[in-house]
Order: sequence, then structure tokens, then C-alpha cells
Amino acid sequence: MSLPVPTVIPAAPDVTLLFGPMLLGVSLNTLLFGVMLVQATMYYQRYKSDRTWFRYLVLYLVVVETANWICDMGLIYEPLILRYGTPLALEFSPVMLRADGILTVLVSTPIQLFIAWRVHVVTRSRILPVIICILAVVSFGGGIATTTVVSLHPKLASFPDFHPEIITWLVASAACDVFLTVSLVYSLWIRKTHIKSTDSYINKVIRLTVQTGTITAAGALLDMLFTFFFPATTLSFIIDFPLSKLYSICLISTLNARAWKETTSAHDAPNALFEQTPVLSRTSFVLTGTNRARPTSFSPRAVGDDSTWKDAYV
Repeated sequence: MSLPVPTVIPAAPDVTLLFGPMLLGVSLNTLLFGVMLVQATMYYQRYKSDRTWFRYLVLYLVVVETANWICDMGLIYEPLILRYGTPLALEFSPVMLRADGILTVLVSTPIQLFIAWRVHVVTRSRILPVIICILAVVSFGGGIATTTVVSLHPKLASFPDFHPEIITWLVASAACDVFLTVSLVYSLWIRKTHIKSTDSYINKVIRLTVQTGTITAAGALLDMLFTFFFPATTLSFIIDFPLSKLYSICLISTLNARAWKETTSAHDAPNALFEQTPVLSRTSFVLTGTNRARPTSFSPRAVGDDSTWKDAYV
């Protein structure tokens, strides 16, 4: 009597470097989405009389970021729940992954163009904003191209072939962020008035500008490096999924860093980044009896066509 032949169960494929980074990226995206919502709530509570299009820009970011978060939740739900244990989960990319590129640049590009506009307002230069806008548009095109090729070639094995589109997108975005940071730091630095309270505030804005620009540029570069050096994994998704949130948080936190109605009277410092603030000479201020600065004369280097003290203060 022959014994039954034992059934050999094939070993399950190792999906650690396939779904692990995706799960981490979605988790980070969800965490930063909550941070962004808190920042947006603070903005609408504090700046009820802010420029209308500023408020619409923040609303736009919230709407697009919500769509981005929903897609990220869907793209991890599909392989881990809907396609669990099937070959399709290991062969094809999630359907909602195709929206990642376009939703990211729909956030990053308007923010970069917004800061480019502010560079123009602050410096009155046309060359710097044009360069920034070109880099932002190239980045936008790279994001659209990435979404297109992922949609046309959804197999995971095809992803290493997408390097030109992804590198164009991320390198242009990182270069744009670096250029923005350098331009703003320089333009803010030359606006110092040699008045301690004013220069202290400008130094604060400079530090915030460097920090936010470094974060977004580093995020884009890390995303590109992971994509280039680890093409057979999804390690780049750890950075890629929450990348748009970094842009939104950096912009909204910068908006929230301005003085607002409860602190304006005690903090008369010009907002060199978001308001029309004239560049002043050393003798532009004298102290009044209340130890508050008041303008006495303007430097010929005043910036902005509508530079008034009402606009210069937050």
C-alpha cells in the first residue's frame, strides 16, 4: 500500500519591499494630512480678513490634498485587501497610484508659482520669477508625464523604465525649490533696516524660508534618488506619497507665521514675504515715547508700487 505524496506548498513571495514602503508612505501621508488640516484651520481662524485669493489658495490646497489622501488610501487598500493573495497584486500597480504624479504637481506647482510672484513683488526683478516659473512648469510637465506612462504601462515590472519622466519631474521641482529659497533669502537679507526689532523679525522669516525650502527640496531629491538607485523596490513611495503635504504645510505654516490681529499692535514688524514692505534706510525710524518705531523717511530703494505703511504691516 503506497503512502500519499505530501503536497508541497510553494513559498509565498517576499513582498516586504513592495508593499512595505507603500504602507509607510501612506501612513506618513495620513499623518501630514492631519497636520495640514490643523494649519489650515488655524489660518482661517486667524486671517478672516486676509486677501481673498490667499484664502482661496489655501482652500484649493485642502481640496486637492484631500483627493490625494483618498487616492493614497485606495492604492494601499487595493493590493492588501481587494487583491490579497492574488497574482494581480504582484503584477499590476494599484489603479489609484496613477493619480499620484498629477495630484502632487497640482499642489507643488501653484505653490512654486505663488512664491515666484512674491519674489517679483519683493525684488521687482523679472528674471528670477521667470526662471522659477520655467522650472515649476517643467516639474509640472514631468508629473503629468509620470501619470501618463504609469497609466499606459501599469505593470510593476515597467516602473524602472519611467526614469526620464520621474527624474525630470523631481529634479526640476528640487531645483525650483532651491532657487526659490536662495532668491527669497537674498531679497529678505537686503531689506534689513538695521533696527533691532525689525531685523529680528526679518531673520525669523529668513530662517523659516530656509527651513521650508530645504524640506521640500530634500524631499524631492530623496524621492528621485530612491527611484534611481532602488528601481526594483517601492522605497521611493515613502517620500513620494507625503511629498505634496510637505509643500502645503510649508506654505500654510509660512502664512500662519505672520503676525495677526491679536499681536499686531505689539509687534510692529514688516512682513517682507507676504506684504508690500519698503526697503528702508538706517535713518528711516525714530523712537516715540511708547518705544514703538514710526517712519520718518523712505530709502529710494522702496519696493512695490503700492508700498504704504498700511500694507507694510500685518
